Amino acid sequence: MARITKTEYEILAAFRYSLRQFLHFSEEAAQSVGLTPQQHQVLLSIKGFPGRDRITVKELAERMQIRHHSAVGLADRLMAQGLLKREQSRTDRRQVYVMLSPQGLAILEQLSSIHKEELRRILPELQNLIEQLSTEKV
Repeated sequence: MARITKTEYEILAAFRYSLRQFLHFSEEAAQSVGLTPQQHQVLLSIKGFPGRDRITVKELAERMQIRHHSAVGLADRLMAQGLLKREQSRTDRRQVYVMLSPQGLAILEQLSSIHKEELRRILPELQNLIEQLSTEKV
């Protein structure tokens, strides 16, 4: 295993710091529209699921890396806020899908727009740190 140089530690720390700043920005943005960061992540996980705009609760739990019953609770709270809708599968009655309501989509669009702007703002810094780390001599 190769030794990590002081410079590499500094680059890794700077990268981690930049990521944490972005996460803090994201947490505050979610809270500004009345969501927890986890609720924002649920909306994004559903809308960003590959190939479709609805997902099963099992898929939601996997995307969120939480237990099934926790995903059910999150979905229930978002439905109570009018941000999600639930639909039973037509082919398998045991399967339940969740999807964004129009209100949920509007909030997600608002949050995603400001997240894109923030990512564009910090992209040069992140690219620079990644480049430094990939070219740093070990």
